[in-house]
Order: sequence, then structure tokens, then C-alpha cells
Amino acid sequence: MSLIDDDKPARKRAHEIGMDISMLSADELRARIALLEDEIARLDREIAAKTSSRSAAESLFKS
Repeated sequence: MSLIDDDKPARKRAHEIGMDISMLSADELRARIALLEDEIARLDREIAAKTSSRSAAESLFKS
């Protein structure tokens, strides 16, 4: 019994950096921009969380 189901197609990525976009419609391009903007916002939130944690740790040990 295999743990991987080989019959299922591999999940296609919605966007990959550098991929050919010449065949995409304007609506598809707008959707990808929205996807990437959401990802940028997620990354910014993670940066903010890490910066906050680091600042809290630094202030704790400065005493």
C-alpha cells in the first residue's frame, strides 16, 4: 500500500516567479496580481511579528 496516490494529478501552482505569462488573459493577470499582493501582505505580517518578538527580547535583556 502506497502512501502517495499516484493517480491524482500534481497540484498546479497558481503562479511561479518567472513563469511564461504571455498566454494569460488580462483577468488572469489581475487575479495573479491579487494573489501576489495577498502573499506580500502575509510576508509583511510575519516580518512585523518577528521584529516585535525580537524587540521584546532585546528590551528584556537590556536591563
